[in-house]
Amino acid sequence: MSARPHVVIVGAGFAGLDAARALRRADVDITVVDRYNHHVFQPLLYQVATAGLSPGDIASPIRWILRRQPNVRVLLATATEVDAAGKAVVFEDGTRLAFDYLILAPGAAHSYFGRDEWAAHAPGLKTLDDALELRRQLLLAFEEAERHPERRRHLLTFVLIGGGPTGVELAGALAEIARHTLREEFKAIAPESARIILMEAGPSILPTFPESLRASARRALRKLGVEVWEQAKVTAIERDAVTVGETRTAAHTIVWAAGVAGAPLGASLEVALDRSGRVVVEEDLSVPGHPAIFVAGDLAGFTHQGGEQLPGVAQVAKQQGVHAARNIMRRLAQQETMPFRYRDRGQMAAVGRAHALADFGWSRFSGFVGWMLWLFVHILLLVGFRNRLSVLLEWAVSYTTYQRSVRLITGRSGG
Repeated sequence: MSARPHVVIVGAGFAGLDAARALRRADVDITVVDRYNHHVFQPLLYQVATAGLSPGDIASPIRWILRRQPNVRVLLATATEVDAAGKAVVFEDGTRLAFDYLILAPGAAHSYFGRDEWAAHAPGLKTLDDALELRRQLLLAFEEAERHPERRRHLLTFVLIGGGPTGVELAGALAEIARHTLREEFKAIAPESARIILMEAGPSILPTFPESLRASARRALRKLGVEVWEQAKVTAIERDAVTVGETRTAAHTIVWAAGVAGAPLGASLEVALDRSGRVVVEEDLSVPGHPAIFVAGDLAGFTHQGGEQLPGVAQVAKQQGVHAARNIMRRLAQQETMPFRYRDRGQMAAVGRAHALADFGWSRFSGFVGWMLWLFVHILLLVGFRNRLSVLLEWAVSYTTYQRSVRLITGRSGG
């Protein structure tokens, strides 16, 4: 190890990677720590879960991404604690990694709003492992219905809880699979008869979008046959059923897309957390009382200029990662740190084939034009030319043939 300041970055998601890149010319040594060896483009995880893309299309090895940055090393390890006073990160095997500056960007965990027992019956979608397991469950439901057509109504009922972008995109993609991709491949069942229910506890799906785009999303989902339940607060989840108020709906597959919480690592700092378990940070993204520790991404509880919490989306994480890195450089230069100011570049969501929403503030698009913009932005943001080309080709084939080329059932046997 050199005598240069040591910056440790925990997490190689959007915030962590952009922080490391922002420090590429800094006179520091950087250690990037992640429990996985790959970076995942999370906005497209649902495409893996619905057999539209393969895992390798949206993920790249962290070492490969940072291979040309000589001041970075990468460690495959799980951080379980931050010793803020001792300025060290503690790993699950008890070993410690000392730091001069720390950027915490471990991402988020699923939040079941105090009902953690629901997790066993309603898995979420945060990692590639989650996506592959969900793909297995979705495809197995159709296979089991073919074997047991007398149970097809139950087996082909899918409930998606949460009407944000993830829930909406999953619902649209699953409807496409049932209505188009599998339509002529089964003999004992009609896949297009699958019942897909999207439940949202609030008054509207996609609450951060303007009403005109929300209405467009509802129309597109209903055209695909998706039942959109708004103001439908889930009160119970069992192995094969969801209860909303007094209404119990039997469902073979239940997916949670309703809430996120800060990663548990934040609690080890022993500072204030918000109700979602995120670290309440200072204006410059540092931890109160610990000016050498910064938090970025989903773990940062930051109230922006409008007095509202920033959403846990990629553009927030990327901007915060860069800002935290630049504030470290300011501290090294013995300059005052700068408060973080979020620049909202818009939001997007896909709603099935050839239909997406795009809200840039200054202009709004939906339908085919929105979908073309969605395609362009997501391909542009993917890491690596190979992934961009592969995803572009996969989407082109899917659009022209209605097929999804990665309909592989992996993992445990269907029984």
